[in-house]
Amino acid sequence: MQPEEFIKSVFAGNPPQAERLWITRELNEDIRRILERDLGMMRLRYWQRDGRTAWILEEVGKEKPITTGWVVNDSGIEQLEVLIFRESRGWEIRYPFFTDQFKGLQLKQNLELDGHIDAISGATLSRNAMLKLSRLALFLHDRVTGQ
Repeated sequence: MQPEEFIKSVFAGNPPQAERLWITRELNEDIRRILERDLGMMRLRYWQRDGRTAWILEEVGKEKPITTGWVVNDSGIEQLEVLIFRESRGWEIRYPFFTDQFKGLQLKQNLELDGHIDAISGATLSRNAMLKLSRLALFLHDRVTGQ
């Protein structure tokens, strides 16, 4: 699924106007704590309506970026889709048996998830990338909604 299609599907074919979150020095410090690296961009697009935010985020698994779509509401992660998977291994993370584990998870004050995500043999780096992105999506949601 292409990112544009994901955003349309999240908002029933009528997505709101994309907003931009400027990555300040302070914000980048928190992002660095989550990703263990700088985000590498000055602003990040997101979509928001009725207490829900949608994000298109990327993280490298082993060698190549994994493009994901996240929907977060006030009760946690609502939806996760692996949109573009470019790695040769670890593709199992795109299936519901893995992605469904994230539903309802929230971020604790220490920027860790409040639940456990099972490992997948042969997909450790892809799983780790998804863990980082889930924490980032929740953190960014809290930031833009004032939580």
